[in-house]
Amino acid sequence: MTNTKGVRRGTRYMFSRDFRKHGVEHLSTYYRTYKRGDYKGMPYKVYHGRTGRVFNVTKRGLGVIVNKRVRGRIFAKRLCVRLEHVRPSKSRIEFLTRVKNIQAEKRAAKEAGKPLPHSKREPVQPRAGHVVSVKGTEIETLAPLRYEIVA
Repeated sequence: MTNTKGVRRGTRYMFSRDFRKHGVEHLSTYYRTYKRGDYKGMPYKVYHGRTGRVFNVTKRGLGVIVNKRVRGRIFAKRLCVRLEHVRPSKSRIEFLTRVKNIQAEKRAAKEAGKPLPHSKREPVQPRAGHVVSVKGTEIETLAPLRYEIVA
């Protein structure tokens, strides 16, 4: 038997609801406000887990721009999606909080007359050197033994 070519092919576990989470969609799904430029997650087969940007808001749906890779190229796809299939993305929350904290630090430094703090993120630095000790044992320093040439 060949594979079917349906729209929901291969989504047996992807689209299934969790245990005891079946039933009518919550009203909070429909009460969320969406604005142009917001980032939204897209739970649909090809776009499952993708994040897109809202470009249009209508009465029952959203227009979302999502990048789709086709062979070697990346296309910006414009999709019209109903509200049930979209949820707000949390990808920018960390960035926005970081920007807010940096602005507060800059304001505080300016008022105090100090130089501006370094605002770029730094990678995690290597840990400082330390000695790992086990209770009841002491560090034993070893030296190489001299060798003899046997003729």
